[in-house]
Amino acid sequence: MKAVRALAVAGCLAALLGAQQFKFNLEHLAAKASETVDLSLNGATLQFAAKFLDSKDPDEAKVKKLIAGLEGIYIRTFEFKRAGEWSEADLEAIRKQLRAPEWSKIVGVKSSQDGENAEIYVRNENKKITGIAILASEPKELTVVNIAGTVDLDSLADLGGHFGIPKVEIGKQK
Repeated sequence: MKAVRALAVAGCLAALLGAQQFKFNLEHLAAKASETVDLSLNGATLQFAAKFLDSKDPDEAKVKKLIAGLEGIYIRTFEFKRAGEWSEADLEAIRKQLRAPEWSKIVGVKSSQDGENAEIYVRNENKKITGIAILASEPKELTVVNIAGTVDLDSLADLGGHFGIPKVEIGKQK
């Protein structure tokens, strides 16, 4: 009976977490922050929103295609009045969850001049990208993003230049 209860509790916890692929564990920063953003869009919410997109509009059709495979988008942002309100240990707890073999770091940008840093990780399952994690930090700001679900990077790149997403051109070969 205890095993059945334990499985039921584990199932309920998994349902509450939804598709979120790692734990943010940043709640303690909210009390220190001057501004916070907590965005949690599960798959059902994303699919509902997609119904309002016009498939005949090329830009909206791209967005609709992109979110079709998503299970959730989770974002936490904290802005602080002073530097030093968050620590590298806060990010290290997340980085420990973003390890191989499931996760691979594909981008790391560090600026010692202004203290701006960014890291992008992708989650691979069966040769498909099934998640993206973004860690972006500045002395007075910290943002963590988890995009869960099948992500088509070509579709994501096609959105560049639309909806306020910057167009990034990486040296294309002929």
